[in-house]
Amino acid sequence: MVLAELVLLVANLIYATSYVVTRVVLADVGPAMLALIRLVIGSAILVPIALVTRRRDPRRLSSSERWSVFWMGLLGFAGAFAFAHWGIVRSTATNAALLITVEPISLMLLSPLLLGERLRRREGLTAAMTLVGAALVVVNGVPGLTQRLAPHWRGDLLLVCSGLAYASYSLFGRSVLLRHSAIAVTAWSIAWGAVAMVPLAVLEWAGGGRPVWSGQSLAGVLYLSVVITALGYLAWNYALERVPAPRAAIFLNVQPLAGAVLGIVWLGEPLTVFTVVGGALILTGLTLTVKAGAMG
Repeated sequence: MVLAELVLLVANLIYATSYVVTRVVLADVGPAMLALIRLVIGSAILVPIALVTRRRDPRRLSSSERWSVFWMGLLGFAGAFAFAHWGIVRSTATNAALLITVEPISLMLLSPLLLGERLRRREGLTAAMTLVGAALVVVNGVPGLTQRLAPHWRGDLLLVCSGLAYASYSLFGRSVLLRHSAIAVTAWSIAWGAVAMVPLAVLEWAGGGRPVWSGQSLAGVLYLSVVITALGYLAWNYALERVPAPRAAIFLNVQPLAGAVLGIVWLGEPLTVFTVVGGALILTGLTLTVKAGAMG
């Protein structure tokens, strides 16, 4: 359990870097095309591995499980990536990192209804602690809340939709991952996501959206495709096999904090009391969660 939770922590720290990288790449590559490339490369990496390792997991997906994997690909990959990329184009990378809090909130609220998984009282307290910490970091990231949000409200709305789509991925995937390997589920859901993105990428191309390749954009695309899409989602699914969805959602709150730290270190943004207090609450909540997992 502790290993799975450490994987969740590292995965979310890595996810937090994706917003800045995505923003940079979107200057050269269209949102739909970037999503398609990420999914195609992710599929090219994971599908062969899934085929080779299939002998270790001889169980076939049931009809309902195949539909779950399909929806994971359609919503959790194609939908989430498309909304995220379109949102970042119309908003900011910082807001994208902050608004990811929609995902853990959705998971914590919907998991009891859809999966029958609930947090114990102590876990609920640590979850509340991390959510309050994330809220403080978010408020700090949007000082003068209405003034900052107004110019970006369309992009921010798309980012909220992306967070909901990401949450649906875990909700659809949890039951499938209890019976099948993370590699297989990740590979086939990414493949479905790639198929679903083709029409949008074609429309973007037909509308004149042509990638302009440079060393920076190529490096960014490879990072997003290999590290974030293929390895990142594989790590998430590995952990989701072993950790209930609402508990895993607690670790998502590290992303706003990591995004704020990146803004301070890379962009020279100021360190405020909101960031310090919010960060302390998130780190304390995560520490208590991991310790509780170690105790069983």
